[in-house]
Amino acid sequence: MTNDRETKESTMGGDEREHRRLAMTLAAVLFLGTFQLGEGELRGDYSKLSGIIIPGFASTQLRAWSILDCPYSPLDFNPLDLVWLDTTKLLSAVNCWLKCMLLDPYNQTDNPECKSRPDSGLSAITELDPGYITGPLSSVWKEWVKWCIEFGIEANAIIAAPYDWRLSPSMLEERDLYFYKLKQTFETALKLRGGPSIVFAHSLGNNVFRYFLEWLKLEIAPKQYIQWLDDHIYAFFAVGAPLLGSTETVKGMLSGNTFGLPVSEGTARLMFNSFGSSLWMMPFSKYCRADAMYLKHFSGGIRKGPNAYQCEQKEFQSNYSGFSTNIINIEIPSTRGIDAYPSVSEFSQTNYSSMECGLPTQLSFSAREISDGTFFKAIEDYDSDSKRTLHQLKKSYHDDPVLNPLTPWDRPPIKNVFCIYGVDSRTEVGYYFAPSGKPYPDNWIITDVIYEIEGSLVSRSGNQVEGNPGPASGDETVPYHSLSWCKNWLGPRVNITRAPQSEHDGSDVQVELNVEHHNEDVVPNMTRSPRVKYITYYEDSESIPGKRTAVWELDKANHRNIVRSPALMRELWLQIWHDIHADSPSKFVTKAKRGPLRDDDCYWDYGKARCAWPEYCEYRYVFGDVHLGQSCRLRNSSADALLHYV
Repeated sequence: MTNDRETKESTMGGDEREHRRLAMTLAAVLFLGTFQLGEGELRGDYSKLSGIIIPGFASTQLRAWSILDCPYSPLDFNPLDLVWLDTTKLLSAVNCWLKCMLLDPYNQTDNPECKSRPDSGLSAITELDPGYITGPLSSVWKEWVKWCIEFGIEANAIIAAPYDWRLSPSMLEERDLYFYKLKQTFETALKLRGGPSIVFAHSLGNNVFRYFLEWLKLEIAPKQYIQWLDDHIYAFFAVGAPLLGSTETVKGMLSGNTFGLPVSEGTARLMFNSFGSSLWMMPFSKYCRADAMYLKHFSGGIRKGPNAYQCEQKEFQSNYSGFSTNIINIEIPSTRGIDAYPSVSEFSQTNYSSMECGLPTQLSFSAREISDGTFFKAIEDYDSDSKRTLHQLKKSYHDDPVLNPLTPWDRPPIKNVFCIYGVDSRTEVGYYFAPSGKPYPDNWIITDVIYEIEGSLVSRSGNQVEGNPGPASGDETVPYHSLSWCKNWLGPRVNITRAPQSEHDGSDVQVELNVEHHNEDVVPNMTRSPRVKYITYYEDSESIPGKRTAVWELDKANHRNIVRSPALMRELWLQIWHDIHADSPSKFVTKAKRGPLRDDDCYWDYGKARCAWPEYCEYRYVFGDVHLGQSCRLRNSSADALLHYV
């Protein structure tokens, strides 16, 4: 019986595939919004949406733009050769490779012998090192683009905005006119597709987009700024945004972070500290702000001296600048006493109360003391790189003519903002450093690490550490305090929903409605099964007028891999699908049920000897299938199931 059915299915496979292709095409047409909006409030024409992707740190290919002869190696660098990331040349000619990667630490210019420039197009961000050697390890946005293709998105509807992630924000514009070209990208997308764009930014890409919004204020007349945003940007999806910086940046600056590359930590530190962008991701206090460049520009005072940097009283009354612990604890050989630290601010003098001449002393520094330069001034006599760091910090960040990026985010002035990040992974939040006795760049070693793990702080040895842990931990790279800052953007009342990440029938969905929110973290009173990964949605019940904000927390979603998460891509798809319908009864897509949307979501239920989710999936053998689950595919009518999410 089974063999007869398989033979029949194989014979009819072409017709079945054609029917399914038509069904998916219908879904794609619906997604692209051929429905016209009804009369009444103008919500925009979503029939021609574009998606603009802004990748994160080290997530854009860099190619050589010079000819470099590499001695003692058969592999030279020629124009358009891949530099980041070509692991073959990294392994065989590391010195040549470094010449093409390193920038001048003071003026951010290229090495005289070699220079690199970012690649262009989607291929620049989908996979860093294509081939069989690294395979999926170098994949970044490849799965994302695959989803778009599978759901019928047209090629010109997805636009990549790669950039040289080594540069400081001001140098991105000065050298590459990046923000000017990004503005043109939005305007071209509007003309080409006929509608606004959706911005997908990951990690450092969120900082780039924030700077772009501030830069745009100085390029467009004040009365036209908000209108330009409304016309060109429909929604902003901020994925894994280091809204208050990342503590891992400190490790990279002092001891080096190889990110899995076959280089020494000293080499990694030397390379990382040559990038102007290294300071862009430093942790900073949520209580300290700088002057608004926008107001100074139109008052004619943009060139009147340095920017004022002021902190609220809470900064000095509370501990750790809003983070869970001091980020740096460093042991310094104090052979010259307090005179060795002439520039440390007065409130840090308590660090020296037990100092004895000739003995090492341990100093502790919070996020504010790192971002305002206090820490680097304190170690200036013991670290040759501190002078370079202080120069870059002042020139490219504190005195930036557009924005001091080391200040807390306000909600972007975009109608729809979705903040998405992973939680409850072990994340580094503090470090203990000591002198190694070696010269720069190997002059510091990490003696201990403090982690946040699901609401508690532990050292590397497993001991509990006192501090101010949040209700959850971060995403392995960015602490929870930094990721969850966007909860401040939510409206005065919030609906909270917790649902499994996998497909579910709605029986394990928990909801809290109209939770009062006062510009602070909001934590649900919900249960959690230890075997289930959840998504917790925080969505405006009562929003800021004209704005819509949502925060999605994905359990165990890694910072880098979150853009490849099937659950995230499914939720993005459904939210956009929901939004293109003018008659949607709610602001956000329902969470009551999640059925399979792709063939990959269907699987074989061995307990019932059939495909799971029979209302969505059916057994349909295709030549080449090697197991039962592979033969479970969506029913032809499954496109109709999307109407459930309208």
